[in-house]
Amino acid sequence: MANVAKKVSWSGRDRDDDEDGRAGETTPLLNGSGPGAAGSGRQETEVPRQRPNEIPHNEKLLSLKYESLDYDNSENQLFLEEERRINHAAFRTVEIKRWVICAMIGILTGLVACFIDIVVENLAGLKYRVVKDNIDKFTTKGGLSFSLLLWATLNASVVMVGSLIVAFIEPVAAGSGIPQIKCYLNGVKIPHVVRLKTLVIKVCGVILSVVGGLAVGKEGPMIHSGSVIAAGISQGRSTSLKRDFKIFEYFRRDTEKRDFVSAGAAAGVSAAFGAPVGGVLFSLEEGASFWNQFLTWRIFFASMISTFTLNSVLSVYHGNAWDLSSPGLINFGRFDNEKMGYTIQEIPIFIFMGVVGGILGALFNALNYWLTMFRIRYIHRPCLQVVEAMLVAAVTATVGFVMIYCSRDCQPIQGSSVAYPLQLFCADGEYNSMATAFFNTPEKSVVNLFHDPPGSYNPMTLGMFTLMYFFLACWTYGLTVSAGVFIPSLLIGAAWGRLFGISLSYLTKGSIWADPGKYALMGAAAQLGGIVRMTLSLTVIMMEATGNVTYGFPIMLVLMTAKIVGDYFVEGLYDMHIQLQSVPFLHWEAPVTSHSLTAREVMSTPVTCLRRIERVGTVVDILSDTSSNHNGFPVVESNPDTTQAGWVFLGRGCSWAGPPRAGCSGDPHTRRLLQVAGLRGLILRSQLIVLLKHKVFVERANLSLVQRRLKLKDFRDAYPRFPPIQSIHVSQDERECMIDLSEFMNPSPYTVPQEASLPRVFKLFRALGLRHLVVVDNRNEVVGMVTRKDLARYRLGKEGLEELSLAQT
Repeated sequence: MANVAKKVSWSGRDRDDDEDGRAGETTPLLNGSGPGAAGSGRQETEVPRQRPNEIPHNEKLLSLKYESLDYDNSENQLFLEEERRINHAAFRTVEIKRWVICAMIGILTGLVACFIDIVVENLAGLKYRVVKDNIDKFTTKGGLSFSLLLWATLNASVVMVGSLIVAFIEPVAAGSGIPQIKCYLNGVKIPHVVRLKTLVIKVCGVILSVVGGLAVGKEGPMIHSGSVIAAGISQGRSTSLKRDFKIFEYFRRDTEKRDFVSAGAAAGVSAAFGAPVGGVLFSLEEGASFWNQFLTWRIFFASMISTFTLNSVLSVYHGNAWDLSSPGLINFGRFDNEKMGYTIQEIPIFIFMGVVGGILGALFNALNYWLTMFRIRYIHRPCLQVVEAMLVAAVTATVGFVMIYCSRDCQPIQGSSVAYPLQLFCADGEYNSMATAFFNTPEKSVVNLFHDPPGSYNPMTLGMFTLMYFFLACWTYGLTVSAGVFIPSLLIGAAWGRLFGISLSYLTKGSIWADPGKYALMGAAAQLGGIVRMTLSLTVIMMEATGNVTYGFPIMLVLMTAKIVGDYFVEGLYDMHIQLQSVPFLHWEAPVTSHSLTAREVMSTPVTCLRRIERVGTVVDILSDTSSNHNGFPVVESNPDTTQAGWVFLGRGCSWAGPPRAGCSGDPHTRRLLQVAGLRGLILRSQLIVLLKHKVFVERANLSLVQRRLKLKDFRDAYPRFPPIQSIHVSQDERECMIDLSEFMNPSPYTVPQEASLPRVFKLFRALGLRHLVVVDNRNEVVGMVTRKDLARYRLGKEGLEELSLAQT
């Protein structure tokens, strides 16, 4: 299974293009020689031109598709000169700009959230009114099958449009976007993840998904939307629209962009739940891989502005211009402290609910895992993905209709807050209780389950709804539509939590402490914690969304228990989907049993090196070689005193000069003449392309001439979509010119000795956000290179430390 021909990925493209849209990132072993080459030790199959009916896929794979981001600043001469020129006042100006950008992120994220909320409210209201009037009409006349057909057709049609734009225009906009943003903040370049087009498709897609009646929520995608807004604003231009506003040019690099994307993710959570503190903690717990105190303040500021913007606009929209009491897209409402206090004897009950939430969450994730594997293998064509989304929409409407039709749970309509009450076969003045669960947006159903008075729901109604909605939500997550899993998880948990509360009330003869609304809240927290495995941020989000600090401790207890129980069985949903997409995601620590491995065994060899003064033709040939498309090149300079010639043998874990050693796979076909040369620096592919584009070189005969000077602005203007090497024309005469890399290379790249252990290499690589880590011997000569994929290959499996296979995807 290691040799995988092709696999559906988040980018959803047939060809492995990077953010430039160019092919050529298909062999991103940055310092290996590519598939099938000597020294890589891995043979990969070629990508077939036709689409296979089944795509073989194994969970123990690591994708060669995904590249790393450059979170480590290249401290070359240009960078250092610019930093030295900046005085204290200029640094303060840069800091003020950071705060201005964070404010703009908050404002725009809040406005996008308002737009989504208002459009969903109006379109969903229109749909429910049409269907309700139709059902009311045909209940008296007969022929309710037409009402079912109308409901299913409306849902399928709306979802079809939402799925079409995602599948055919921007596949990375599918799902909630949280796994993709986690990967981006971890240092993985997911193609198209922070594009303007992705934002537009995300917003339109989530509106259509919610209006189409799918078991989804609009809150999760707000995190992705906020991240895209942050990435765009912080650059002061739009590469999609080809507009450059000539502002914020200092922030055009991966390091700065990453910090603003963290702020955007937090602002998205804040807008969704009205939880500024929860947004900061979400960004810290689930998103950001790099953190500092100054970043915390700016992220909190962005979250606060986002909540205020949403609150202000919605209050004006609802006609209460000075009322700021509805801060988020979903407001769980205030809980009555007198009826809903808790005592010490309820602590074991909360722990038990956490256990139930952990088990149900693990079951949800396991079912979704196998369903996702099935989709990867068989439903990989866009047209099939659209058909599946339509099918799920129609089935969801049908299940809802049948359950409403079969339910005889009638409740008095007087004093009820139900938006679209269905009478159906109930008496006058009553409505069908099952309709409040299915015949509403999921957000309103959650609030109803929290706050409806005792006796509003029949236990059989809640039991059937929980069972059906559990499987519908599991089937829905992973469709090619923009949708989140937060609200469906809360709704499932609120339903079985309320059922649990009703059961307790029966057992305790209606004691006042056994209020079903309280247990609906605990069940919602347990279910969501069991699925996504968040603890700290989710506790604060639930507390801020309910406006009640009283439940802080029981919510923490429930979430911790759900996480511990769930982790015993399977991973969290987001981590599971990251793993299924074979992303080289680096966790906080190296595998616990990896101390026996050293840098010599982990590194990729051979390394393509450049001389400090290199021939232009050589540089062009190296960059144009698609079989070894490296992104980082050590710059070396031969030392006449230490230069020696010898054979280098390249096998698994072997790279040395001299005769073959015992236990290594030395092969006459995998050896080459090695020139020993000391490391002088490191230069990136993107930097070399900019140098060639601006023709920064001199003729060989006039090496005394000073080559053309570049500024950092030239590199920033090309960021992030550097032109492909194929678009740069170099004449035959220019190929003989020489290029001096001294000024542009990073003269102090991070290096490790080849005897360093894997955990030490991992900690250095992970903590500093590196893309390349050069491995040297005791004479400072380059012997290998460690990249993200070299480290991500090793993980702790059920049978101990395992090495993942590399797949061309």
